[in-house]
Amino acid sequence: MGFLTSSWIMNLCGIPVCSNQDVLSCAFNGIFDSSTCTNHLVVIGISVLFILMLTLQLLVKIPKSRASMRQLFTLSSPLQLAAVLFSGCLGLVYLGLGLSMLGNIFNQDASFYLPHWWLVALSQGFSLICFSFAFSIRPQFLGASFVKFLSVLVTTYAAFICCSSVVGIVAEKTITIKACLDVLSLPGAFLFLLYGVRCSHDEEGYQGNGNALYKPLNAEADGEMADSDSQVTLFAKAGFFSKMSFWWLNHLMKMGYKKPLEDKDVPLLQTTDLAHNQYLIFLAKLNSKQSQSNATPSLLWTIVSCHKRGIMVSGFFALLKVLTLSIGPLLLKAFINVSVGKGTFKYEGFVLAATMFICKCCESLSERQWYFRTRRLGLQVRSLLSAAIYKKQQKLSNSAKMQHSSGQIMNYVTVDAYRVGEFPYWFHQTWTTAIQLCIALAILYNAVGAAAVSSFTVIIITVVGNAPLAKLQNKFQSKLMEAQDVRLKAMSESLVHIKILKLYAWEAHFKKVIEGLREVEYKWLSAFLLRRAYNSIVFWSSPVLVSAATFLTCYLLKIPLDASNVFTTVATLRLVQEPVRSIPIVIAVAIQAKVAFTRISKFLEAPELNGQVRKKYLVGTDYPIAMNSCSFSWDENPSKPTLNNINLVVKAGEKIAICGEVGSGKSTLLAAVLREVPKTEGTIQVSGRIAYVSQTAWIQTGTIQDNILFGSLMDREMYQETLARCSLLKDLEMLPFGDLTQIGERGINLSGGQKQRVQLARALYQNADIYLLDDPFSAVDAHTATSLFN
Repeated sequence: MGFLTSSWIMNLCGIPVCSNQDVLSCAFNGIFDSSTCTNHLVVIGISVLFILMLTLQLLVKIPKSRASMRQLFTLSSPLQLAAVLFSGCLGLVYLGLGLSMLGNIFNQDASFYLPHWWLVALSQGFSLICFSFAFSIRPQFLGASFVKFLSVLVTTYAAFICCSSVVGIVAEKTITIKACLDVLSLPGAFLFLLYGVRCSHDEEGYQGNGNALYKPLNAEADGEMADSDSQVTLFAKAGFFSKMSFWWLNHLMKMGYKKPLEDKDVPLLQTTDLAHNQYLIFLAKLNSKQSQSNATPSLLWTIVSCHKRGIMVSGFFALLKVLTLSIGPLLLKAFINVSVGKGTFKYEGFVLAATMFICKCCESLSERQWYFRTRRLGLQVRSLLSAAIYKKQQKLSNSAKMQHSSGQIMNYVTVDAYRVGEFPYWFHQTWTTAIQLCIALAILYNAVGAAAVSSFTVIIITVVGNAPLAKLQNKFQSKLMEAQDVRLKAMSESLVHIKILKLYAWEAHFKKVIEGLREVEYKWLSAFLLRRAYNSIVFWSSPVLVSAATFLTCYLLKIPLDASNVFTTVATLRLVQEPVRSIPIVIAVAIQAKVAFTRISKFLEAPELNGQVRKKYLVGTDYPIAMNSCSFSWDENPSKPTLNNINLVVKAGEKIAICGEVGSGKSTLLAAVLREVPKTEGTIQVSGRIAYVSQTAWIQTGTIQDNILFGSLMDREMYQETLARCSLLKDLEMLPFGDLTQIGERGINLSGGQKQRVQLARALYQNADIYLLDDPFSAVDAHTATSLFN
């Protein structure tokens, strides 16, 4: 048996395999060298095993599905299409190479190729075609787990072939067609691996059930959402290659080329990018951290934990960009060595050219992905903070409202949240700049030796010398934001009360006040920008100083300069310019983001109203409102109560009028029922939905109908009855468009009595369990008040 095996191997390989004494070492070296017969036998064996395994799986699974050819195959995904076409074409090239080797056997002048050469080429080509055929079948027929397992095996197999070919190239110092094909098989297998990881579910809407395929009927809710789903951005459904190449953007760009884009042409955001969903994720993460530890969790680390995956992925692309950019001077040095005849192998120039092309492609790709992903991450953080600020300002306590005015809150949303959202774009610059400088200095040391120390010294002096200015910039930025808050508060208050200013002719006085506040803001802004300009001048001039110091040191130390190290030095110094020039921008952005985030954190940590949950009203509840020995204080100070020792019980269906002189606490009592006044003593219980009519009418911009409905569904009969009970029918007849008339800013085109009756109708339409009316007749005449009262 052994004799037959050895003779068969002799006929196949032409020479004995591992005839020397150290069989293990020989076998190991032969397996990992693509030019040996041992390696070819291993590859052929693995290919045959894969083909047999795939054939058995197809014979078992496909007949059971009873699917037609159209249902069986799909190439809908760009990733799947690229993987199948790439590997299929590569397999055909392998088959062509194997057949050409086989044809040369019959040519007496070319008997170089032994049987194991054309056999391994044919087996690799046939196996790649089989893999392409298998991955073009829907995953549900072969099984998603089998497809994933097969993709992992194919990638491992291709990695072995690629590594052995590289070993053969290094050993023989020659590049053959088969070696190039072996190296190309690894990217094709990697495409299969990516597709296998994502193929857990086949095309949406197709499922296997028994012997047939079906598409389930959508429910009514699904039908209602179909239109909105079709308008969602293509980025939500884009595959790996579409996201990496921004192919999903082509449809919008083509549309914009044909015609100007309108609002209806711009797609909707995907669900993960919506501000509401981002805020819910942040809130869930914050609550989970708070439940794990008694201490208040850090807002910064909570936001980081919500987006750690996006930060890590964008950081990977940033690192890839820096590495591919930094390899340029090394490739330039290798090119110069090849041009002067110092190459290490025959085709080194071609390999260097291909490497440079691949590096430039990777640099461009990684840089685009880095910028896009960090910009998207910044928008998510900005929308998250805007939603959190909006939710917080609805729950602020009275003392917190005194510290954070409406102008300041608007500043938090428009300025501070924007600056925090800009910071993720610059975040990776903080550490990639250091890495790029270290790599550049290492390359510089390799090129000019000890002269690189002078370059390093100039950079250190530049950075350290600007450290005190960074602290000053932080201080100036804080003062600038405070001055901006004061100025915005004054402007918003003057605009709100513009009628009073016009009535008393106080325009000139308030103009001087606002101009004085602008002067203070200008002082801090100019101080901040002057220091920033100084930083920019120093850092932009530092590359010139680094170059001069480097070449001067080379001259003094008599370091020889030739074409190789001179060009490498120039390219490396050019590499240093970008990070050095970006340092002042990164410092300024980091300072602005730090100040802005500190302000937002202080606002989000401000005290809130009493968070006691109001109970749901039940039919059998006897007392919707019950107060027992309650004390309330606007200042949250028990020693200074606004209302003291209040006992109040309101039965269901009961009408109560509270009378008193001005400032006796009538409105404060209603605010206590609404939980707007902090309770210092006693117990209070409120059950049911509340409708509130304030003493000063509150009207939102929109139509009268929108103000009355206030988000509720239209009930035409109830709506008409509400208009009649609030004496609004005659007023609506006088308006040009009835209840569809647009109301201006704060109801400016309505009289005081009309505004009061509109907000009364809004409360009445809500069909609440409890109605709190704070002097609803304050702005109406006696006749209308009598009608409303009756």
